[in-house]
Amino acid sequence: MHMRHSTLPLAALLGAALSFLPGCESTKSSSPSPSDTRAQEPTAMKAAEAWKRARVGDRVTYSFSATQSSEPRGGGTARTLGGQLTLEVVAVQQPWVWVRLAYTDEAGKPLSHPRLAQDLLLPVRADTTRPLDVPYAGTASAETPSSAGRTWEAVRYVSDQRPVDGPLRTRVYANEPGPLYLTRGLLDANTTLSGFGAAGGIQLTLRELREGSADANASVPALERPLGPGAYYDRRVEVGPAPSEQRVCFAAERGYLLRTEGPIDTNAAPCSDFSQAEPEPLEEVLLSLPMEALSSGDWPPAAAASGTRGTFTAEGRDVPALIEQRTENFEGAPRVFSETYAAEPWAPGLAGLPYEARFQPLASSTEREVAGGKRESEGGTRLVRWGSWLGGQK
Repeated sequence: MHMRHSTLPLAALLGAALSFLPGCESTKSSSPSPSDTRAQEPTAMKAAEAWKRARVGDRVTYSFSATQSSEPRGGGTARTLGGQLTLEVVAVQQPWVWVRLAYTDEAGKPLSHPRLAQDLLLPVRADTTRPLDVPYAGTASAETPSSAGRTWEAVRYVSDQRPVDGPLRTRVYANEPGPLYLTRGLLDANTTLSGFGAAGGIQLTLRELREGSADANASVPALERPLGPGAYYDRRVEVGPAPSEQRVCFAAERGYLLRTEGPIDTNAAPCSDFSQAEPEPLEEVLLSLPMEALSSGDWPPAAAASGTRGTFTAEGRDVPALIEQRTENFEGAPRVFSETYAAEPWAPGLAGLPYEARFQPLASSTEREVAGGKRESEGGTRLVRWGSWLGGQK
């Protein structure tokens, strides 16, 4: 699954001047043994199997720092975002493990940026509906970093795509993940963007970890602010002679996120088939969210902030909205483009809506002006429904 948030690809958006947090102190081996470089397969398997032993209270906390500016060579004003990222198991009802994630400041208080101001929930299957395998990318080298009060046997993976205008990516994974099964054993991550006039990046470093109690128990929380897994949303697409409705579904299995999108199958239960979804490691999604927050700027979007206030309604839910309209000459005729955004992306009326849809237009349309000042619709899209597909779950 590729989490399609409302921003453009990061490599085309992020600017320079990165202020990194200190990485893990480590002793590297320039020539790792074959057992070290082949460790990724058993490490991934151990992390996956650990989901079956998840306990309420299992928790990992990382420090993160991200920066971007408008000038790739360090000029302009740099935008920075930093603090803590915490993942914690808040309920277990096998095969489901409910994880709450939150980005906060160093004091543990909510961040001011709207995209990261609320905690998110994701149910993760501890088993799998099909084999999932996303190899660690890059050249491997063994090392023994010290982090969160421990010394770890680990492997560092470096993927340098800068010669082809891609990013420099470094990931460090523990050979014995333990409580780090939540992020496939991730100890440290660093991404530096380059190419296409972009530069910037993010650093994620393990700070604390805690194992839960075997006796701990908690009820399943309501899925009010889903990252995505366990939820879906539908859009009506009015383009061409045959309008249709498209459904976007999300799931998570053993630390991998899955996403599907396609026409609604009225003969099947919602979101019952993820067999063709491409798995994406949870930690990679977590790394992308702060960067997207920086590249997208404040909320609401600048153009919408000066728009008309109104109400967006879907299935009896009323959501305060901002409506942006602009007229442009296109293909020889004036056209009116309209976009409706949530005035408050965390409004109660949007309870249960997956994260990515909160920061996209709730509705958009194009109309062509014709003689007499009349307008003819040329199509558009509209959010029509959303909710949880987990049978028997909240």
